[in-house]
Amino acid sequence: MKNIKFLLILFIIALMTESCDKMDLNRIPESNLSDAQFWNNEENFKAACNQFFILINGNDIVFDDNRSDFGGPSPLNSISDGSRVTPSTSSDWNRAYNMIFTANNIIEKAENVDFASINRWIAEAKFWRAYAYINLVKKYGDVPLVLRVLDIGAPEFTEARTDRETVIQQIYDDLDYSAANLPTFLKLGKGQYGRISKSAALALKSRIALYVGTHQKYHGWGQPSSNLSIAVSAAEAVMKEGHKLYTAKPYYYLFQNDGEGFANKENILSILYGADLSNSIRWHNIGRSLENSASSVTRSMVEKYLCTDGLPIDKSPLAVVPETEPMSIFINKDPRMSASIFKAGDPANNPDIYEWGKGGSPTRFPSRKYSIIADWASSRSFVDISIIRYAEVLLNYAEAKFELDGSISDDDLNKSINLLRDRLSMPHLTNTFVIGNGLDMRTEIRRERSVELAQEGFRYDDIIRWKIAEEVLPKSLIGATYFPDVYGNVNVSDDGYILVQDASSRNFDPAKDYLYPIPVREIALSEGAITQNPGW
Repeated sequence: MKNIKFLLILFIIALMTESCDKMDLNRIPESNLSDAQFWNNEENFKAACNQFFILINGNDIVFDDNRSDFGGPSPLNSISDGSRVTPSTSSDWNRAYNMIFTANNIIEKAENVDFASINRWIAEAKFWRAYAYINLVKKYGDVPLVLRVLDIGAPEFTEARTDRETVIQQIYDDLDYSAANLPTFLKLGKGQYGRISKSAALALKSRIALYVGTHQKYHGWGQPSSNLSIAVSAAEAVMKEGHKLYTAKPYYYLFQNDGEGFANKENILSILYGADLSNSIRWHNIGRSLENSASSVTRSMVEKYLCTDGLPIDKSPLAVVPETEPMSIFINKDPRMSASIFKAGDPANNPDIYEWGKGGSPTRFPSRKYSIIADWASSRSFVDISIIRYAEVLLNYAEAKFELDGSISDDDLNKSINLLRDRLSMPHLTNTFVIGNGLDMRTEIRRERSVELAQEGFRYDDIIRWKIAEEVLPKSLIGATYFPDVYGNVNVSDDGYILVQDASSRNFDPAKDYLYPIPVREIALSEGAITQNPGW
């Protein structure tokens, strides 16, 4: 059962907190928790830290792949197809600074108290400040660095953006403090499951350092080796914390109610939603949204799945090519494919058994992750949404090792990627296997990341840091192989696939699209000190 006391406090704080959609870097100086009498005991600092979870939206994580070549939503995503324009305001900017201002307020209020555990709550605040700042840096590059509560007339409101390397160093400093002052996940235990742990701080640091290091390497700036080394060290530290991959049930159940909670040691940080209709505070409707075409899996993603011999479909004799019927694409494939995409005969809703090609999936590859059958009738789902899981840390380690050294040992593969393959009974990735089959190790490491973390919000950041967005995004968005008697009247590509969007309507301009446009309102509020990103 969820920690209901934790959720009740979270709900109370939500009522006290201004809507995240209304907060931006303007003259709203701090969060609503400003009553001096509030900041006098540990429970209230704990409650104040709960409001960070209100600012995290599970839908944003699950549907984030819509920005990339792996998601085919209806309506189409303007970032993915290159049709976006400079916005007046943006929740991407506003929500992050809401989180930052809230963290700054907690950190400043902590200066006036002296109880023994105060460093823990400072550490939670600094974790979320780092989380917010890396999301800003990934989208906007240089951003205003604000480390204190702002009063009306504060000079920060009319200062220019801070160089991203300075912001990144502050992120590392915050996470180092967090890792040093947070309890281990084992010490938190079942009773405090859902709070930030030492593992979460280290895992986030490994994610950020891998992003920065590979971005530097492929975009040509900074010192990639320094950040890639940080990524390796942070991942290694998490690997010593006692986390394990979920093996109690097949991979599919990792994203069902079975995979929730402290018993699953793969969980490093999740968004908690409660237990059910009678015992809930928050809820989401991701399953119904997926059914109604909020996202679906593209052929670009589907073709990443290996055959059960460990070879890609263009090299494996086990691949059914050409496809003889819609379901043949699932034959002899990595089990994660059928665990992540609905296929004919799977338990479902409306009807109770999934009928291939039915429903609102534009690509006809509907996502199964976080689609909870038991929650369909109520249109309210309470399954936790993962922010960080141990599988990602293992992938971070493998990729950072390879990018740092230009190679990776079989020993390092065995303690990272091959652990993921072991739980699926898939062949190991080894240097001998790669060379003997004419494969490329970098490609296979990236492939493993793609299939393990599919539909979990990583793809867009990956194609940005690898600098392949201009290669993959302008391609046609396609889905399943077209069979007339199954799909009827739909758009079809020249090569025989369901066509969601033709390449002629998709664009990526590398001169400007690797960064988001700064919202017009923020430039105006800074009195011109904040300048627009190139090309926008």
